[in-house]
Order: sequence, then C-alpha cells, then structure tokens
Amino acid sequence: MWKNTKPRHLAFRAHHRHVITCLQFDADKIIVGSDNTHINVYDTKTGALRAKLEGHEGGVWALEYHDNTLVSASTDRTIRVWDIAKAKCTHVFQGHTSTVRCMKILLPVQIDQHERPQIISGSRDSTMRIWKLPQPGDSEYFPPTESVEECPYLIRVLTGHQHSVRAIAAYGDTVVSGSYDCTVRVWKISTGESLHCLQGHTFKVYNVCLDHERNRCISGSMDSTVKIWSLDTGALLYNLEGHSSLVGLLDLKEDLLVSASADSTLRVWNPANGHCQSTLGSHTGAITCFQHDGQKIISGSDASLKMWDTRTGVFERDLLTDLSGTWQVQFDTQHCVAAAQRGDVSYIEVSTHPTDIPSIYNLLFMKILDFGASPETIPSGQFGKRVLVDELGNEIESPK
Repeated sequence: MWKNTKPRHLAFRAHHRHVITCLQFDADKIIVGSDNTHINVYDTKTGALRAKLEGHEGGVWALEYHDNTLVSASTDRTIRVWDIAKAKCTHVFQGHTSTVRCMKILLPVQIDQHERPQIISGSRDSTMRIWKLPQPGDSEYFPPTESVEECPYLIRVLTGHQHSVRAIAAYGDTVVSGSYDCTVRVWKISTGESLHCLQGHTFKVYNVCLDHERNRCISGSMDSTVKIWSLDTGALLYNLEGHSSLVGLLDLKEDLLVSASADSTLRVWNPANGHCQSTLGSHTGAITCFQHDGQKIISGSDASLKMWDTRTGVFERDLLTDLSGTWQVQFDTQHCVAAAQRGDVSYIEVSTHPTDIPSIYNLLFMKILDFGASPETIPSGQFGKRVLVDELGNEIESPK
C-alpha cells in the first residue's frame, strides 16, 4: 500500500535538545515523553502543541494511554496518572526505589480474572509492581513526598529478579519479565506467583514478548541470541542464532517474529520452528527502533529510517536519510511517527514526502509520515512538500 504513495509531511519542534524516549499516537493526538521530565501532547493533523504535562522530576522512560487516561513512568521512581483532556495529573504512585524502566496497561479483556484495568511496572530496583488503574471519577491521590504509607492502588509486589527489570510483556493472567540478571521470569498475575525462572541467556535480557497462541515467550539478549521458551514447562524450545551483537528489540505479529540488533541487521523468523526466513542488512548502525505489521517493517538506526517487505525481506526505500540518530518509530494503516535526531534540537515531522528531508536541518525530529492523507482534506500545496509549523500549527518559513 505504501510503496508508491507520497505522504503528507509536516514538521514541528518538540522537546528541544532532549532525547525522545517514548511515544504513542492515534489519528487525533501524539503523546511524547522525553528525558527532560516533560510529556507533550500534539495534534496529529496540524502539529499544534495541545499540552505540556509537567510533574515528573526525572526523565520519562515509559508511557501508555487508554481512552482519556495516560500513565507514565520515570527515573524519579514514580508512576503518574493523567487526565489527557484536562492536561492534569490525577494520581502519583510511589514505592519503587529506583528508575521505573518499563510499564504496561492491562485491560479487562486481557485479564480474565480481574474486574478493572491494571498497571504493571518494572524497575531498576529489581521488582515489579501491579497496580489498579484509576478510573474516571476516582478521587485524586497525591501522597506526601517519600511517604511510607502503602498506596491504595497497589495490588502486589513481584520479587525474584536480582537485577534491573528491563522489559515486560503480559497477556491473560501471565506476565513475563526480562532482567539484567540474565533471566526471564514467568508470573501469574492474579496471585503474584513466580511460575518459572528461565535460565539460558549469558548476558542481560533486553526484551521479551509473548506468543500466547502457542503458550510461549520469546526473549532477546546482549548475548546476541533470541530464545523461545515454553510457558507450560519453562523449557527452552529454540535457540535462534545469527545476530552478532545485542538483540534489544522484538516484535511478533501476523505469525512472524522480527528481531533487531546492534549489529545493524534485522531478522525475520518463523516463531513456530525458529527458522530464519530473511536477514535485512542495509542499515549502517545499530537498530534503535522498528515496528512491523506482517506486511512491512519500518526500522531506524543512527543514519536512516527504512521500509522493508516483511514477507520477502526486500528493502523497499528510505523514508528518512542523513540522520544522526533515530529514537522511536510507530505506524498504523495511515501514519508513521518517528523520532529522529539531526544535530541537537528536537522536532516532530508530519511528512508528505518521506525522502524530502533537507540536509540543512541539524536538528532532532519527530517525523509523522501521513500515507493516508486525502487530497480532499489536505491543501494541494502540501503534497510533495515539507511544511514546517509552529506550536499553534501555523506554517512558518524553514530555516535557511
């Protein structure tokens, strides 16, 4: 679908010189977290800055929203809950004693045993915590700084890892965690029981994902391997070799597993038998972000954002080039959003032409490539042209 289309292309500044650590978007809004403690909310269509969410005292390392509720996790050791429409923090959860590195929202449809959505957080303090997600109408909750009182939203603490919890994945009543202690643990959410401690990696585990249809989990590690484990027995089923450096990213969709490595390659695997179907090798630096939907892969490294055919492994085209860093990328059927660095200033871009990125911009960008822009709704002058906008969404002249 995207092979022969020219997307709309807007550009706007975001987070100045700071690294964009996390993002989530839909057709209405883009929510972006940064290591500068702030969370910004932008209008997807115009690029206008809707709100700045301030309150964290450290960098924001994870965020996720559902409906009008946003949850963020920070190096300040707290989790904050926000009302997106009001741009207001409504709850602060304390308890972790170090950086909260990863966090997920679990909805009731994914948790058969629970009546309300939950939050699962993983920290450098080696623990995980399960919290009730506040609901609209709940009273606000702001405990005193360093309060020793137990948060009323805390359900339980999961202990067992001996080092930082780097990644979590959850489905049903199961959560899987990957740690710098080189292990993967499988937990029962409703009881907090540690079902399995999966040992086999020889260096830090950086990513995990769940193959719930086969009742398996998958892990990627600094030891350069990807491993597929049985959730039933805890046994190692397949050891996927081929990468030559850290495997920090995994994505399982449409019965295809994709791994990305610091060795500058991506690999497409058959998750049923562990066979490697293709190796994607056109990047020149470590893969820092990617996503796939079963049809296409979009991946970022230090110099470019590229698109591939997932089924064949064929390189399709460069979406962005001449970059000095790419931090995040997400896409849906219509948009692609990427945070990419050019020099030391931060931007967000909504692009009508993915390869038309002027080299004169020595800036940090967020790119939004709108491949579904309709000629009836977008001014004709914005097709095939990069449009720079200010915080109000008004077009401004590009720097010379």
